[in-house]
Amino acid sequence: MKGRIDPVLRALAQSRLDHLSRQMGHAMTRTARSPIFAQAHDFSCFLADARGFVVAQADGIPIHTGSGGFAVRAVLRDAAGLAPGDAFLLNDPYLAGGNHLPDWVVAVPAFARGALVGFACVRAHQSDIGGGAAGTYNPEATEIFHEGIRLPVLRLVEAGRVREDLWRLLLANTRTPDLLDGDLRAMLGAAKLGAAGIARLAEEVGEAWGAIAEAILAHAEALQRRAFQSLPPGVYEGEETTDTDGRNAVMIRVRARLTIGPDGAAGLDFAGSSPQVEGFKNSPYANTVSAVGLALAAFFDPAIPRNEGRLRAITIVAPEGSCVNPRPPAPVTMCTVFLAHEIIHAVWKALAQADTSRASAGWAKNLFGVMSGLHADGSRWVGYHAQAAAGAGAVAGRDGFDSIGHLCTLGGLAIPNVETQERDFPVRVLRQEFRCDSGGAGRWRGGTGVRYAVRLLAPSSQSFRGEGAGAGGGYGVGGGQDGAPGAMTLRFPDGREEPAPRYGLRTLPAGAELHAVSPGGGGWGDPRMRDPTLVAADVRDGLVSVDAARELYGVVCDAAGRIDAAATAALRAAR
Repeated sequence: MKGRIDPVLRALAQSRLDHLSRQMGHAMTRTARSPIFAQAHDFSCFLADARGFVVAQADGIPIHTGSGGFAVRAVLRDAAGLAPGDAFLLNDPYLAGGNHLPDWVVAVPAFARGALVGFACVRAHQSDIGGGAAGTYNPEATEIFHEGIRLPVLRLVEAGRVREDLWRLLLANTRTPDLLDGDLRAMLGAAKLGAAGIARLAEEVGEAWGAIAEAILAHAEALQRRAFQSLPPGVYEGEETTDTDGRNAVMIRVRARLTIGPDGAAGLDFAGSSPQVEGFKNSPYANTVSAVGLALAAFFDPAIPRNEGRLRAITIVAPEGSCVNPRPPAPVTMCTVFLAHEIIHAVWKALAQADTSRASAGWAKNLFGVMSGLHADGSRWVGYHAQAAAGAGAVAGRDGFDSIGHLCTLGGLAIPNVETQERDFPVRVLRQEFRCDSGGAGRWRGGTGVRYAVRLLAPSSQSFRGEGAGAGGGYGVGGGQDGAPGAMTLRFPDGREEPAPRYGLRTLPAGAELHAVSPGGGGWGDPRMRDPTLVAADVRDGLVSVDAARELYGVVCDAAGRIDAAATAALRAAR
């Protein structure tokens, strides 16, 4: 069908597709077997048109969906003879448009009137896919072959029949086959649900479907271009660093150069970023593009549809052989968290130069890792210390979240409660409480981070991911202050105490304890402009001390949060 698509029809189709992707997520949550899906929601659902461009996505994990089109287009490129009843599986960042190996994509093609009309997909982080470390995050990896099973585009289901030989191969390459078996079935079920929904919509609109899908993408592109036009034309630069690649102490720089033209044309160039590194913090191109999309979505109007059209409004250049576009076989498993965190921050810093009022202060870098061990029957369990999650950066009008999942999830990663953690794994959580004086001071305060302590009730292997230890506090914006750094400590049954490694693998005995102090997020705006009643509330809640209220915010109050208005006015006037 040619010609202009009715905007009402386009909007209705977009809403229906968005709802369909959320239905897929509900099905995943209710049918998945592992806690990483059923509790933490470390999966995302998205829909693509027949050309492989993402037209809708659920509120899952943004770093998953921004690169979804790369995976679907790999299916179109590599899988011959698509037919009803097929389902495809992939994960490889170099061969199949993946971001990192633990995130598996199940893609089910949808057909209407005998023609391909789209794809329904689930991208989900598996509990374990082999490799050199349980839970798959292997800080000792120097090439992707150390990180788990690599999956090019594979036909997992053919004409409605599961390829049992391939299924057995997958289960043979995981330490948690019972979880993978159930989770993969949940992914297939959710994707089939989505594919059926796309087919119904395409049947209803008939030949207009292809034009409607393109109109959905074009609308998002137009809105994103208009958003770029709202910024002053110019060149803006941002940089973020990390001082380790997981194996070595090495300074890794991510440099983003954003160019905005007078007509809203936008380009983002990562030239000047560090070369690819030996450790597992390299970001494949698809992951880098996804991180850029996330950074833009968090800065501009949230009403801009979250589909691949908005990425058509910006040209992204990532030099091959750099940390943001490595050559194989560089390891990449940490990429969805770090370097995605640094990429997002670098883009945010560039955007903040154009308009500070819309900028977010920096999110703290998390430091929770993976633990694993054996059940009494010999089967393996894998869990995360997610209760140690750090604080987020503040924005104009809102304080940062005090404890939240990684920046790449934008809050989409849920933190299981303590009772659930103790039920599922042999641990005893000794402490989980918000920190005091750790959130970056500002007119809007950064998130505090937490104090977390856990005792291991059985011997277990720990894969440490302590990016926020020793540093990691979020940066302040517009006069706001940086968040406090973090730390991790190990305590042993014999009374010994020592710093935990930031990265590395280690087996700990029963009775050992991990103590983590997660870093705080950055503040936004001048702290002395903060409403004194908000400062007093923080004092009452134990998030800000009486001394910090006076010194940083210019608010005089007692421990109960009772404000001395005259003394406060005098102190603020003097400063």
